[in-house]
Amino acid sequence: MKINIEFPRKLLEVYNDACKPLCKKLKLPQTAFDILMFLGNNLQYQTARDIVKVRNIKANLVSINVDKLVKEGYLKREAIEGDRRKTKLVCTTKAQPVIREGQQLQQEFVDHLFDNITQKEKEIFIKVMKTMDKNLDDILKGGN
Repeated sequence: MKINIEFPRKLLEVYNDACKPLCKKLKLPQTAFDILMFLGNNLQYQTARDIVKVRNIKANLVSINVDKLVKEGYLKREAIEGDRRKTKLVCTTKAQPVIREGQQLQQEFVDHLFDNITQKEKEIFIKVMKTMDKNLDDILKGGN
């Protein structure tokens, strides 16, 4: 089976284009918006290192944009107990409306992706994606 490698590239391109008007309205660079959305949507990740590793954003871009978000009051840095070298990034009250608006945009984007797809097809797709996600976890753990 041949997998179309254009799909993930196209998905990211269309998503980024969908975010541009909101980023402009909020006066936030796309990377800063992405960082806020990542932290707001994935509470298990809390450090700049997590953003670099999971989102695959270059460390210098993360650093610059985290500094900007802290300076503008969207994020605050807090010490991680037991590790004085690490700080966690916490979304502030000021970030919450941005995250809510971004989540609404994300939901509309996903809904639009499922246009012309029946409920049954959507359910099958989601089930397949969950199974593939589990398979990836198994592979990462050294399984088959």
